[in-house]
Amino acid sequence: MAKRDFYEILGVAKGASDDELKKSYRKLAMKYHPDRNPNDKVAEEKFKEAKEAYEMLTDPQKREAYDRYGHAGVDPNMGAGAGAGAGGFADAFGDIFGDIFGGGRSSRGSGPQVYRGADLRYNLEITLEQAANGFDTTIRVPSWNACDTCHGSGAKPGTSPVTCTTCGGHGQVRMQQGFFSVQQTCPKCHGSGQIIPEPCPSCAGAGRIKRNKTLEVKIPEGIDDGMRIRSSGNGEPGMNGGPPGDLYVEIHIKQHEVFQRDENDLHCEMPISFTKAALGGEVEAPTLKGRATFVVPEGTQSGKTFRLRGKGIKGVRSSVAGDLFCHVVIETPVKLTDRQKELLRELDQTMIDGGAKHSPQTKTWRDKVKEFFE
Repeated sequence: MAKRDFYEILGVAKGASDDELKKSYRKLAMKYHPDRNPNDKVAEEKFKEAKEAYEMLTDPQKREAYDRYGHAGVDPNMGAGAGAGAGGFADAFGDIFGDIFGGGRSSRGSGPQVYRGADLRYNLEITLEQAANGFDTTIRVPSWNACDTCHGSGAKPGTSPVTCTTCGGHGQVRMQQGFFSVQQTCPKCHGSGQIIPEPCPSCAGAGRIKRNKTLEVKIPEGIDDGMRIRSSGNGEPGMNGGPPGDLYVEIHIKQHEVFQRDENDLHCEMPISFTKAALGGEVEAPTLKGRATFVVPEGTQSGKTFRLRGKGIKGVRSSVAGDLFCHVVIETPVKLTDRQKELLRELDQTMIDGGAKHSPQTKTWRDKVKEFFE
C-alpha cells in the first residue's frame, strides 16, 4: 500500500512551522493513542502513521530530503524506532505530559524551569461598623528581599554558583520509557539549573532574606464576612525569575453585641415592656447610623417582627441598603413592689372577668389541648 503524504497525515500545509506541526500532532496523538482506544487496530495505525510523519517533518535534514524526493528520500524505518531526537516524538509527547502535570516546556536547550510565587493569605478582623462604612488601614505582611551579602546569588562572597551536572543547567531531567517521555524538576538543583558549592552565610544559599513590609489596604463599604481583597504581586516571589504570587486579605467580622447580619439585612431583638405591648406606642430602635423610631400597635405579641426599610447595610455590589428587622421580645417585670403586685392582681382579675376577649391566644390554646385529650 502506498504511503500517504506526511503533510496530509498531519493536516498541515507544506510550509507549516514547527509549532503548527507540534500542535497538529498532539491533537492526533491524544485522539488515537492506544491507551484511549484499546483493541482498536485502526486507531493504532493512525497513531503510528502520525508519529512517523511528525518525526520526519520535525527533523530538518529528513524534512528537506522528503520535500525534494518524497518518501524515496527518507528511510521508512527511521520513524518506527526513533527514540528522543531533537524535536521528535519525545519532545512533543513530553509537552503533553507537561501540560497535564504542570511541567514546563520540554524543548531542547530550554533553561531552568520558571515558577510563579505562591499566593499568601492575611486574615483581617474588623467590626460590623467598619464593614458597613468602609475604611483604610495598613497591614504588615512577610516579604522576601534580595540578600545584601550575596546580592541574590546565594553564593558566599568571592564564589559563584556552578552549573548542575545532573541536568546540564536546564533545571529539568527527562525520563523515557518506550513511547513516553516524562519531564520533571531536577532533584539535585531543584529546578534552578545551578549548584552552590559554598552557600552565603547570611541567607544560607537562598539568595533572599525574609522581612516584613507594610501595605495600605482599602476596605470597601459593605464588605461581608469571608470576602477577600486581592493585592496583586504581594505574595511570595517567584523562582528563577518567575512572577510573584498575590496576597489575599480575607475579611472576618467580629460578632456584634446588638445586630446579626444576613447579607445586606440586619436583625436585632428589642425588649419592650408588656405595658407598651398592650397599649401600643412609639418605640426607639438602634441602627448603625443612629436611632430610628417605629410604632408598635396595641396588643403586640412577643416575637412580632417590624421591618425598617433601608436601615441595613449597602453591600459591595448593591445600589441600595438592606433593611433592619426588629424582633420584639416582651419583657416580664421583676423585683416588683407590694403595690405593683397588688395592681397586677387587680388587672389579672379584671381580664379573667372579661373573658377570652382579652387573651385570644390562651383561649385558642386551651381549646386545642381539650381536643387533644378528647
